[in-house]
Amino acid sequence: MRVKFACAVSIAVAVAMLTACSKKNDGEAGTGASAAVAASAPASEATVVRIGHAAPLTGGIAHLGKDNENGARLAIEEINAQGLTIDGRKIQLQLDAQDDAGDPKTGTQVAQKLVDDHVVAVVGHLNSGVSIPASKIYSDAGIVQISPSSTNPAYTQQGFKTTFRVVATDAQQGPALANYATKSLGAKRIAVVDDATAYGKGLADEFAKTAEAGGAKIVAREATNDRATDFRAILTKIKSAQPDAIMFGGMDATGGPFTKQAAALGIRAKILGGDGVCTDKVGELAGSAVQNLVCSEAGLALSKMDRGADFEKKYDARFHTPVQIYAPFTYDAVYVIVDAMKRANSIEPPKVLAAMPSTDYTGVIGHIAFDNKGDLKEGAITLYDFKDGKKAVLDVVKM
Repeated sequence: MRVKFACAVSIAVAVAMLTACSKKNDGEAGTGASAAVAASAPASEATVVRIGHAAPLTGGIAHLGKDNENGARLAIEEINAQGLTIDGRKIQLQLDAQDDAGDPKTGTQVAQKLVDDHVVAVVGHLNSGVSIPASKIYSDAGIVQISPSSTNPAYTQQGFKTTFRVVATDAQQGPALANYATKSLGAKRIAVVDDATAYGKGLADEFAKTAEAGGAKIVAREATNDRATDFRAILTKIKSAQPDAIMFGGMDATGGPFTKQAAALGIRAKILGGDGVCTDKVGELAGSAVQNLVCSEAGLALSKMDRGADFEKKYDARFHTPVQIYAPFTYDAVYVIVDAMKRANSIEPPKVLAAMPSTDYTGVIGHIAFDNKGDLKEGAITLYDFKDGKKAVLDVVKM
């Protein structure tokens, strides 16, 4: 993801070094002779085109970032094996994969690097709090950005023509969780906690708004941070408010310990979380307390996708590890970019961008078409509980 190299400073040298460049590792990046083209070659050889990917590979949610990267890499390897020709030229795709550490500052630096690497488009970032600041850089460069997992509504509400996503938003996910709390659980008193990130706070805000509209009272509203490990002070305050349910806006690295510590304090209120906590890993982090957690994903469950079983089999065979959450979404995002390249008959970013709004593609996650903001026209929210530490589908809410 982070290895760098430079093939050339002129087209002539780039041509001469094509073979050397092409044999570098999957995650390598470099400087090209023209936008989106890493190296040019005679017609009988391939033109290398980079697709960027950005997600955290270090820190508490590195497992989710790697899952996203794996999905994108699987798609690129498949497309290269099948063969791709654009405008009469054989194309060899290359994944320019970067670690944004889940940090907004690092994310903007990574975004600039991908622009400087002349990628044709970017799949990323994972976190809303990174996707949002990075989106300005991609917009200024006129490069397509497709987030596979950023759910904060603000991401696509900035007026940029370059921002797209292949998941539902927190304006859909928050209400789905809130409706479950008030209607299925009958919760009247609800505590809300978030990790103070764009994702966690945004999801919690949407949840609270709908819960109150449904007749519930928010009896406590607390904030922590996305690197916290000790939640006992917050949970002690919440326990005294005697809530029927607790909403936690954050990721599994914090949501797992939060759920475990709540149980240790004798809190019996059901805990609700969004897609950030909705992983099998949260079961490891929460231990037996995970049975008290209900969470959501901003898309269909893999088991509910028509091609989910086939994708899961291919993913396991390639990476020897289970899918976490959004690998199918990054996989489809790459195919959507390639579909736009085909329809534009071009590898130039402006032409690929121009083709994106008319996307009409059916992938692993289902039908993909965008509204005028770059959001999915059709979305779904899946609710889960946990059985034997593993996620089990509770309900699917079509949007």
